[in-house]
Amino acid sequence: MIAGVGIDAVEVERVAKLVAKGDNFARKVLTPNEFAQYQKMQGKRKVEYLGGRFSLKESFSKAMGTGLGKEIGLQDIETLWDDLGHPVTTSSKFAGKIFPSISHDNHEIVTLIVLEK
Repeated sequence: MIAGVGIDAVEVERVAKLVAKGDNFARKVLTPNEFAQYQKMQGKRKVEYLGGRFSLKESFSKAMGTGLGKEIGLQDIETLWDDLGHPVTTSSKFAGKIFPSISHDNHEIVTLIVLEK
């Protein structure tokens, strides 16, 4: 049974400006495992990764119906790759299945999360 659906979008240019300023935003948004993957990237790929992870966390919080804040924080949601390169999202705040989707072009990063119980 579907428990929630959330969608979010971020502008690539906005994330690129944050990446250019250093790692402060990335350290705030990314879990230690996500940050380790992020550090291995450069250029446009780094921007896509950070923007995608931030947007997925927003999508997740919307699917939960809480938004980011007191109940769900940025560190409560993690998206890593499986062996085939597919995103796998986990969270200590949800016991069911989480289905993430990330898409990006030169202008926007769009994410979708479907929660299933």
